[in-house]
Amino acid sequence: MDQAPGSRQDDAHNGLPVCYRHPDRETGIRCTRCERPICPECMVSASVGFQCPACVRDGSGTGHAPDASQPRTLAGGTIAADPHLVTKILVGLNLALFVVQQAVGDSFTERFELIGRAVMPDLGFGVLQGVAEGQWYRLLTSMFLHLTYIHILFNMLSLWWIGGPLEQALGRARYLALYLVSGLAGSALTYLITEPNAASLGASGAIYGLFGAFVVLVRRQRYDMRPVLALLAINLLFTFRWAGIAWQAHIGGLAAGLVIGAVMIYAPRERRALIQYGTCALVLVAVLVITLLRTAQLT
Repeated sequence: MDQAPGSRQDDAHNGLPVCYRHPDRETGIRCTRCERPICPECMVSASVGFQCPACVRDGSGTGHAPDASQPRTLAGGTIAADPHLVTKILVGLNLALFVVQQAVGDSFTERFELIGRAVMPDLGFGVLQGVAEGQWYRLLTSMFLHLTYIHILFNMLSLWWIGGPLEQALGRARYLALYLVSGLAGSALTYLITEPNAASLGASGAIYGLFGAFVVLVRRQRYDMRPVLALLAINLLFTFRWAGIAWQAHIGGLAAGLVIGAVMIYAPRERRALIQYGTCALVLVAVLVITLLRTAQLT
């Protein structure tokens, strides 16, 4: 239950205040508007300090000037009325394209899946339908295609469970950047390592990127890391033990997600947006370099 503005809850043993919303959690942080103590779960990042959920909801806090700094997410993003909107759109887009795949058939999938260079073994020459021949769009479009009902079911459940909390913590723009750049990193590593004529598709690279960022978020909020690490270990076990899985996309996406997630969540407030989006740009440069090197090998 909320306390009156400015009230204090001091721990009897060491004098540390406890969160006004979670009395079992000690904290040294106070809301910059109402000055009530708040724990990491209740902290909403602002341009200066942190605010509590009550002050974020009413926009002006409790008795403070309405022109105070605009409340921000943990990563500095704008707080949205629907914090899961982008996740819903991504799920809907993946499901819609899967319906198109089922309706149109292989011709649609083969036009947009990831393939380096389709080689005709009997004839010994390449067919102009791969990334190496200039169809770079496949690095992106393959992220939204799926092979089977089980494939899309597991990916969309993972996207919903992990994506929602991440979008709320990062904000829409940062979350979408994380998703797309991680997915492209997974596609680039797949293009680099796999056989040129091996087709690949699926949102797993992007979702593993979200997984990497989610690990960073859990660490930042000081929650128990063991369940998250155990789930990640199980997923990686399936990645390497289950035939037919493009582990390259998983590892590429995970690596990008860890890097981008760490920068998104731990970037200093001074020039925070520049650092965050600059890191995304650097990862995209790495994707570009990998793609150019692999294309040079295949042409």
